[in-house]
Amino acid sequence: MARLTVPRGALLVTAALLLTYVFVIAPGTSGQPTQPSPDRVANAEPGPTATATPSPPPRPPFPPAGRTFVGVATREGPYDFRAVDDFTAATRHAPQVMLFSVGWTSGPFDRALFDRIRDRGMLPMLAWEPWDHRLDEAALRNQIATAQMNRERATQPRYRLSRIAAGDFDDYLRSWAEGIRSLDYPVAIRFAHEMNGDWYPWCERANGNRPGDYVRAWRHVHDLFRSAGATNVTWVWSPNARWNNSAPTLHAYYPGDDYVDWLGISGYYGMGAFATYRSFDQIFRATIVQLRTFSHRPMVITETAATDAGGHKARWITEAFRSLPRYPELIGLIWFEVDKEVDWRVAGSPASARAFAQAVADPRYALTWTPDSVARTRTGD
Repeated sequence: MARLTVPRGALLVTAALLLTYVFVIAPGTSGQPTQPSPDRVANAEPGPTATATPSPPPRPPFPPAGRTFVGVATREGPYDFRAVDDFTAATRHAPQVMLFSVGWTSGPFDRALFDRIRDRGMLPMLAWEPWDHRLDEAALRNQIATAQMNRERATQPRYRLSRIAAGDFDDYLRSWAEGIRSLDYPVAIRFAHEMNGDWYPWCERANGNRPGDYVRAWRHVHDLFRSAGATNVTWVWSPNARWNNSAPTLHAYYPGDDYVDWLGISGYYGMGAFATYRSFDQIFRATIVQLRTFSHRPMVITETAATDAGGHKARWITEAFRSLPRYPELIGLIWFEVDKEVDWRVAGSPASARAFAQAVADPRYALTWTPDSVARTRTGD
């Protein structure tokens, strides 16, 4: 092995230092950043560009906080809007919701019914009734006594709640769920209302139904809609206002907040237990208080009206709208503009129309429904 002499070693060390300066130190001494070679620039891959996706604008709540909608129900529903026009002219108020009824014998889903209401600037609220409604119409035509009429129309074994819960109507339900899913706007469904009475075949106290059947049927219908992707539904659970202390309590019929968006109440001055004069507070307050013991969902008076048989219709209307602001949980009221059993209509009664128009002129009722609205499901929203 050759030995490394001092002169030759010094030469090698000097060469190493020169190479280090040329390739390592010198490129950084110019004060300019080192540029990549042209071929590397040409072949460089572009890096990902970060773009911020704009969030969609928030959908307006319906109704807005501090506001109350006023809706209407008519005999003809979306088949003929003349009664709606008469109501609007009489009250000088365009309703924001339209309630209409469909019995399960009425046939397949019909999108046109919903579109007609939407085109009028109203939220469609379907009163969906699992029965043969023709029996009710026949009883009214034959002027059968009320008690007998209730028994006859409520006895329809085909529509027992247990059959609904067991899936016997699933094909029909699914066709409606798919139809409603196809709508590009929200709707409300008030399914099987006034279940705490005994005058409909879906009432637990009629038609061979048993305790717990109502909740099971409701949940089955709701779950089927959810599985079909019909998420544009505001579910409205709507008992009748409690008429006396013997009326059944309501908690046993409640499907739960996971299955309900709005709590509804039906109540009229002028028939049944409310035939003698009772104010809005006397008819509804006890029920509102009871509902608040098990749910904090917003409430809607889904059916109400007053008779003028005793000459108090205008007074009742004035008192009703004066009472509404005292119940912050109430977000809407639907007037039953129908001549049935008695004449509940506002149109055609000048004093009642004036009282109604004066009441709804308050800014509290000045709002609009639009197809991009979303139902307010909490009172405090």
